[in-house]
Amino acid sequence: MKVTQEKLPDSQIGLEIEISSETSQKTYEKVVQNLARSSNIPGFRKGKVPRQVLLQRLGSQRIKAAALEEIIQTSLKDAIAQESIDSLGNYQLRSNFDELVQQYKPGETLTFSAAVDVPPSVELGDYHNLKVKAEESVYDPQQVDDFLEEKRVGQADLVPVEDRPAEMGDVAIIDFVGKLTSEGEEGQEIEGGSATNFQVEIAEGKLIPGMVEGVVGMKPEETKEVSVTFPEDYAKEELAGKPAVFSITLQELKAKDLPDLDDDFAAENSEFETMAELRQSLEEQFQKKAATETKNNINEAIIALLVEQSTVDVPETLIQEEVTQLLTQTFMQMQQMGIDVKRLFNAETVPKMRENSRPEALANLKKSLIIAEIAKQESLQASEAEIAEKMKEVQEQLSGQEVDQEKLKEIVTKDLNQEKTFDWLREKAEVELVPQGKLTESSSDDSSTEESGESSSSDEIE
Repeated sequence: MKVTQEKLPDSQIGLEIEISSETSQKTYEKVVQNLARSSNIPGFRKGKVPRQVLLQRLGSQRIKAAALEEIIQTSLKDAIAQESIDSLGNYQLRSNFDELVQQYKPGETLTFSAAVDVPPSVELGDYHNLKVKAEESVYDPQQVDDFLEEKRVGQADLVPVEDRPAEMGDVAIIDFVGKLTSEGEEGQEIEGGSATNFQVEIAEGKLIPGMVEGVVGMKPEETKEVSVTFPEDYAKEELAGKPAVFSITLQELKAKDLPDLDDDFAAENSEFETMAELRQSLEEQFQKKAATETKNNINEAIIALLVEQSTVDVPETLIQEEVTQLLTQTFMQMQQMGIDVKRLFNAETVPKMRENSRPEALANLKKSLIIAEIAKQESLQASEAEIAEKMKEVQEQLSGQEVDQEKLKEIVTKDLNQEKTFDWLREKAEVELVPQGKLTESSSDDSSTEESGESSSSDEIE
C-alpha cells in the first residue's frame, strides 16, 4: 500500500492512499462471500445463493459500495500504523464516495484521499519578554464594614411604627392599584398592577422608580396617589415608557431594630468570641481576595497576549470533546438549580447549543494548550508529592462522594501545572498595574428592580 502524507490546517494530516489491484480484488470477493452467506433471497437457502443471482438481486453498485467501505476502513487503519501517525481516532474522507464507487473496479488499483486528526500543534511567541497591563484589586477597609452591616441588617427585627411618617429604610405593608394615564388609555387599570398586603422595603431600586419613594412621609392607613413612568426597557413592552398613577394605601409601617456589633454578635455569627477577632479575620479574607483577583487579572492579561502571539492548530475532535464538556457542565448546573433540563436539552436545541458553544470551547483549548506547551518546555511539572497532597485536600472537600481517582489525579495535575506555569510567567513578565475599572468598560446600570415581599399579583410592577 502506497501512502502519501500532507500537512493540513486545524491539526490534520492528509493521506493519499493507493490500494493495490490484489487488495482491491480480494476485498471485493470477501464482501461478495459474506453477502452470499448472510442474504435472505426467496427460493434459495441461506448461504446457497448463486453469485449471479446475488449480483442481480443486490445490484453491483451496492456490492461495490460495501466493498469500498471495507477497503477504506481497513486501509486507513493500516496506513496510520504503517506511517506511525499519532491519530486521535477520527478521520474524514476527502474523496467523494459516490465518485469512488463509480471509479472502483475490482482487480484494479484504487486511490482515495482522507484526513485524520492528530494531536494539536503549538507555535509559541516570545513568552520570555511579555509586557502586560492588568487591573489591580485593592483592599478597602470599608468592605469589612459593609459586610458586617449586611449581616446586621439581615438579623434585624421589624418593630411596628405608629408615631412617625415612613422614612427611607423602613419596611412598609401596602395595598396598591395602578392605572395608565397616557392619552387614549387614561384610567385603564394595569393588568397585574395591583396587590394587597404587599411588603416592601422603602429603598432605592425597589419596584418601579419613584413608587416606593412616594411612600416616604405617609402614615399608616393613609392613602396617596403616586405618579410614575415605566422605564423604557421595562420587561413588559406594552408598558415600557408609559406614565401611570398608583393609588397606595399604607397599611402598616415597620422599622428595623438592628443588633449591636459587639462580642455577642461575633460569637453568634462566627467561630470567634470577640468582634476584634472577627474583624481581623475578615480583613485578612478581603486582603487575600484582593490579591487573588489581582493575580487572576494578571494571568488573564498574560494568556490573552500569549494567544495573540501564538499559533495553535486544534483538531475538531478535541473541540467537540470540549463542547460536550461545556454543555455537560451547563446541564449539571441547571439541574442543581431545579430547572427542567429536558425542556432545554432536546434534539432540536442541542445542535444549536453545540454550535454556540464552539467559540468558547476553541478559546479554552488554545489557552490550556499554550500553557501546557510552556510548562513542557520549561519543565514546570508538579511533583508526585504535590499532586498527592492536593488530591487529599480535594477528597476531604468531597467527603462522602464517590470519586474517580484516575480522573481526579488528571484534573489536579493539570491545575497544578497551570498554576506553576502562571507563577513562572508572572515572575518573567513586565506587569503594569492600573486602577480597577480602567481596562474594562463600565457596566450599564441595571434598570430592572427587585421584588421584596409576597404577592403573586405584583409581578407586573417589579
